[in-house]
Amino acid sequence: MFGRRRKKSEEPEGASDEFETEGSDNEEPEADGSAEDEVSDAEATRVKLPPAPRPDGPWDISEVSDPSTGRVDLGGLYVPGVEGMELRVEVAGDAIVAATIVLQDSAVQLQAFAAPRREGIWEEVRAEVAAGITKQGGVIDEVEGPLGWELRAQVPVQLPDGKHGVQVVRFVGVDGPRWFLRGVISGQGAVQPEAAGLLEQIFRDTVIVRGDGPMAPRDPITLKLPDDAQMVPDGVQQESVEEGSRFAGGIDKLQRGPEITEVR
Repeated sequence: MFGRRRKKSEEPEGASDEFETEGSDNEEPEADGSAEDEVSDAEATRVKLPPAPRPDGPWDISEVSDPSTGRVDLGGLYVPGVEGMELRVEVAGDAIVAATIVLQDSAVQLQAFAAPRREGIWEEVRAEVAAGITKQGGVIDEVEGPLGWELRAQVPVQLPDGKHGVQVVRFVGVDGPRWFLRGVISGQGAVQPEAAGLLEQIFRDTVIVRGDGPMAPRDPITLKLPDDAQMVPDGVQQESVEEGSRFAGGIDKLQRGPEITEVR
């Protein structure tokens, strides 16, 4: 079940004093639902918070002296190169909007979006993704993982033989200065999160290039192909699914584009 939570360290200054003032002097709390209202107010404080510190990444372009070292230049993203990985780009219309890194039996899809200057959007995005998957009959659990708060989802899918099954995925995200990076981990790295260490490190070491131009919040930061890309034709298009959050990643309406193999 999806439940929105807040760590104690995320409480705004003075919030605990305000709540403790209610019902002080040993007064009995009123049984009129006020406690539930306080919980709702406390949860609401997680929305529209400024981006949290990122001591381990992902990085803004201004925080890295040479982003191209050890990374693949995709324009809006510099993605770390790992030996044996396969890099796929995905398109929406004519724009490249996502990159997927495949390592053996696991994968992580990376997509960056514009965000407000002083507000993070990952809290709202999690709620939207959770609502969309739940509407489709899926199961959502919100946990605090190695990359911060994430969603672990069981998403209904149709198998190649026409039967219905479940795909396990992890939705991770980090708010940065005027951008938001979302990752969707699938395969073994989602089924057994302890096996996703390398994918998580790729996510952390990604560099985001937001640019200085005006962008509406939540607009995708477009990508480009590397100059020396070796293309592998692939005309496969993902099946359409019920309309949900635009941040749903691997379960959203994205068309697979060119693939780049053995980039490192």
